[in-house]
Amino acid sequence: MSSEMSDVEERLAQAKALLEGGSNEEGRLMLLELLKDEPNNAAALLMLGGVYFYEEKFAEAEMVYERLVKMEPGSGMISIALFNALMKQGRYEEAVGEIRRFISVADKVQERETFEKYAEISQAIAESGAAPGE
Repeated sequence: MSSEMSDVEERLAQAKALLEGGSNEEGRLMLLELLKDEPNNAAALLMLGGVYFYEEKFAEAEMVYERLVKMEPGSGMISIALFNALMKQGRYEEAVGEIRRFISVADKVQERETFEKYAEISQAIAESGAAPGE
């Protein structure tokens, strides 16, 4: 492995340092610039979605997470991020739909923790009646 970071890795590290230092605007702009060159960079997309979520820009976070779900449909981390973005917007039925979508495609062994988390969430929703009925 080379001791030199690639340009993309260096830009990701800079963006991460900015975000961790509280410079969300600068970090977000750096990620957007990187994504112009590397539109499918999952690490940059994950960070960008996280920035939007942290800033309570849930619709923007949702768009980023939707893109990631298309790239990695069986990723529990991404599925939960999308689920949370939908829930924060009060879109309960779509959030439950994301649980169903994930369960239908994910590796049950590899994503065991996510399955357990979703089982707890589903039970809590059922018990509280949080999801509006049809």
